[in-house]
Amino acid sequence: MKNNDLLVEKLGPVLSLTLNRPETLNAFSSDMILGLKAALHEAKNDLDVQVIVLSGSGRAFSAGGDVKTMGQADGNQTYEHIGKLNELILLMKDVEKPIIASVHGFAAGAGFNLALACDMIVAAEDSKFALSFSKVGLVSDGGGSYFLPKLIGPHLAKQFFFSAEPIPAKRLYQLGVINALFSLERLQEETTKIALNLAQGPGKAFGKQKKLVDHSFNATLEEILEEERLTQVLMVQTEDHKEGVAAFKEKRNPVYKGR
Repeated sequence: MKNNDLLVEKLGPVLSLTLNRPETLNAFSSDMILGLKAALHEAKNDLDVQVIVLSGSGRAFSAGGDVKTMGQADGNQTYEHIGKLNELILLMKDVEKPIIASVHGFAAGAGFNLALACDMIVAAEDSKFALSFSKVGLVSDGGGSYFLPKLIGPHLAKQFFFSAEPIPAKRLYQLGVINALFSLERLQEETTKIALNLAQGPGKAFGKQKKLVDHSFNATLEEILEEERLTQVLMVQTEDHKEGVAAFKEKRNPVYKGR
């Protein structure tokens, strides 16, 4: 099914997903959310896809909610819309493959939270982020209340939510929210390099490691230790593990297949 609000392209082992409503700064639409869910469901079971890159077309990554339609939805419609967004966020965490957000321009509101739901964030040096919900009398949706405090602590997260002021990418890089900063001109090239480098790694291990780190936020040390043990039992039986050991012994670079 054609979806004009989302551009989907496979670049070898990398799946590129581009938010494509540039006239609205890639504000969310129902079609965009449905398209992202469909693409991620397909990528989840596609052995050829090792890494997913999420970016935005035009001048920005995403402005989040569409301001033009705000105030038109009642409680039931809001409940349904955010339910679809929640399904997308949960699916992003369920896909056992690295998801990289490549951010330029502006990432605001749920657009910022969509980036936070990814496994890594790379950004243009002049990009800005904002949790702009309070400016229109709303609270965060899309998981920001979960992700951000775990990255920077509750006090600073509350400050960002309360103020709703733009946050320079450099500040978030210093806080450890953003993994890497590049000039706008180099952002796409450098993001592709990072994605291709990850795609050459042991994809199965990366997927399981993603799960372990995400589960650690809500688990005890004892639970994570046991989960690590059970996961390692599976990992020692993978083709990638056998290839990694053979390559180490043969003093060559491993050729992983994500299996």
